[in-house]
Parts: sequence; C-alpha cells; structure tokens
Amino acid sequence: MELLNGFLSTDKELIKMARTFNANKLQILTKIVIPANLTTFINSLKVNIGLSLVGVISGEFLVSKAGLGYLIVYGGQVFKLDLVMTSVIILAIVAAIMYQAVVLLGKVVQK
Repeated sequence: MELLNGFLSTDKELIKMARTFNANKLQILTKIVIPANLTTFINSLKVNIGLSLVGVISGEFLVSKAGLGYLIVYGGQVFKLDLVMTSVIILAIVAAIMYQAVVLLGKVVQK
C-alpha cells in the first residue's frame, strides 16, 4: 500500500512533460516513476522483511513438522526453554542479516 501511494504521488508535472515528448507508459514507469520511488521501495522492503518472517513462523506454528516455528512450539510443549530460545535467537539473526542486506541494497541502488 505504501508503494502504491508513492507511485500515485509521483510528480504529475514530470509525467505530463514526458507525455509531451511522446514517452510511452513503459518509459514513464522506468524513467520517472521507479527512480522517484526507490527510497519508498527500499523502506517498504525493510518493514516487510520482518512481516514475512512473522508469516512464515506463524505458518510453521500451525501446520509444520519441521522448521523454527515447529521447534518453538515443540520446545514449549516439552518444557525445553533452550530449544525455544535457540530458535528465537536464530530467527533474530536471520532477520538482522536480511535487514542489513536490504540496507546494503539500498545504498548500492541509490548511488
């Protein structure tokens, strides 16, 4: 939704100018809309990394027979706090690595 709002708030005068020079829709998208919204795209990725991991773990809570979500639920059922905490720490490390990868991607793309 945030990315859509960014696309819709792109400078209308730039789009009008491009149409004046007979730019087609693909050219307007690639030359004006996407470059104007790179920061919005990167920021959306940063937020959605955490949400995607929450979705994966929630799915594993419900139906999985393997994975970190399964280990968290299983560890809670058999009172193995070390299994639960190890899974949560691994999840936090994966989230931090993915977040830093997006930050690095943002720095590379914005140069």
